Amino acid sequence: MSEHIKSSKSVLALAALGVVYGDIGTSPLYTIKEIFAGAHHPVPITPDNILGILSLIFWSLIIVVTLKYVVFVMRADNRGEGGIMALMALVLRGAADRPYAKLLMLFGLFGAALFYGDSVITPAISVLSAVEGLEIVTPAFKPYILPIALSVLIALFVMQKYGTSKIGKLFGPIMVLWFSCLGILGLINIANSPQVLAALNPIYALRYFITDPVLGFFSLGASVLALTGAEALYADMGHFGRKPVQIAWFGLVLPGLVLNYYGQGALLLSHPEAIANPFYLLAPSWALLPMVILATIATVIASQAVISGTFSITQQAIQLGYAPRMEVQHTSGKEIGQIYLPGMNYALLIAVAVLVVGFGSSSKLAAAYGIAVTGTMVITTLLAFVVVRKSWGWGWAPSIAVAGAFLAVDFVYFSANLVKVHEGGWFPLLLGLGVFTLMLTWKQGRQLLYKRISTEAMPLTQFIENTSSLSFNPIAGTAIFMTPNAEMTPHALLHSLKHYKSLHERVVILTVETLDFPYVEEDQRVMVEQLNNNFYRVKVKFGFMDQPYLPKALESCASHGLPLELMETSFFLGRETLIPKVGSEMALWREKLFVTMFRNAGSAASYFKIPPNRVVELGAQVVL
Repeated sequence: MSEHIKSSKSVLALAALGVVYGDIGTSPLYTIKEIFAGAHHPVPITPDNILGILSLIFWSLIIVVTLKYVVFVMRADNRGEGGIMALMALVLRGAADRPYAKLLMLFGLFGAALFYGDSVITPAISVLSAVEGLEIVTPAFKPYILPIALSVLIALFVMQKYGTSKIGKLFGPIMVLWFSCLGILGLINIANSPQVLAALNPIYALRYFITDPVLGFFSLGASVLALTGAEALYADMGHFGRKPVQIAWFGLVLPGLVLNYYGQGALLLSHPEAIANPFYLLAPSWALLPMVILATIATVIASQAVISGTFSITQQAIQLGYAPRMEVQHTSGKEIGQIYLPGMNYALLIAVAVLVVGFGSSSKLAAAYGIAVTGTMVITTLLAFVVVRKSWGWGWAPSIAVAGAFLAVDFVYFSANLVKVHEGGWFPLLLGLGVFTLMLTWKQGRQLLYKRISTEAMPLTQFIENTSSLSFNPIAGTAIFMTPNAEMTPHALLHSLKHYKSLHERVVILTVETLDFPYVEEDQRVMVEQLNNNFYRVKVKFGFMDQPYLPKALESCASHGLPLELMETSFFLGRETLIPKVGSEMALWREKLFVTMFRNAGSAASYFKIPPNRVVELGAQVVL
């Protein structure tokens, strides 16, 4: 059994390499180059600066990635699930009645919104930086770099509809090869200039900042590129578990990254002119083209991981009520987490293509990179602080000491990246602000809609009492009326009685609730309450990572005394037409935005996988 567990962890660690570490694993492609040769605040290439930057990168990897994420934050899981949306749900569960709960919700939403900015920039800068290696092979490739990068990205997004179940098994071994090459190339160059290993001493980083504090501060804006992808360690934890992710980090990823960064530093100590592209110039000339091909594949894998993460966080946002329903396709019959959202996929493709064409090079894109990443890091630390205080029961002193130390580092990096706003950093901030506005508008708009409907609705108990005295021939079969409020009579039920002058033999008032837990056990998914001989109240619970397959969930009603035959059951859904109103609880422009989102949201029938031929929609007008 022990050997089997070890084998399973090894397999999961291999898989984690292909999904979790693609983003941070491709950072050596552009980090050192951007620090010393970037368009904004380049660091002069001197031995002291090289050792200082290497020491900064090494200790940032240790403090931010290793200690904060791999050791600390990954313990703050929501029943095994990670990521900022899962963390927000965990925090709000323990602080729902607190006066600062809304502020925490806003922080979490904005952090999730910034993740979308990262999701757009990562594929653009990663693929572009890999393809730029062709220019090192021969300058003749220079005019074709942009078209080739766009072609690779378009192919990547078009292939999303086929899923990753078939090619996913290749990701791990390819990334093993990638990190091995990173380490080997770094070792070869370190052997030529072993003095570079002195930069493992943090005194070199301190000396670098003391010598020129202003330049040191500005260089943090480029140094943070070595940390991009750290949030993925936490976000993808639920797919593999904490231990496999940690094994992969300590066993291969961290050593490979450190050796490669120090190899690039060693190369610059002896050949400063190699700053033209220090990553590719680590390799001998005969290996340049193979390395470009391998790097392109690695960046595609890195982009795939971010895209899949975007699909997952969007699904979580839909389930938790922060985004409208949209089409979700499952691309694997075995892996429940492999999903494809067509609308989100092509929105990302358009945004990425605009970035690549608009910025034109990885160096210019690097100016836009960092703000979204560091902003999310700051928010993650703030939410983690609430968890250690409220859920773990830490005292004020240890909570402030640990979270405060991480927050100080995060905030320094974030403030250093804020100076890049006018250089391109405005893009992820603008995109994040737009997504944040949409999510907040949808959440508040739904609350306002439910309030209006509840105000005008009749209590269900009163409706049952009123109809019990009526005599009519019942309609054969079962009618299910979906509603967000099981205590009130659904509009669709009132309209059904008005049109048919009768009720079905069995009437089921169905409420679907999404919990702040990732998954709900099958034996706890359905609750059935019989109200009288004809009326039943059913509550179906899903976790925010569950797939909302309603017909399957309703099968378990039989064990609660309510057998349902799908082909003899009609689902009645309300189809509200919303009318914005001046002077409402929301600004008029936000009401109109909500109405537009509501009108274009996916139908409940397709979202809950209800057979279309069993659905009846009844309309109603609601004034907001």
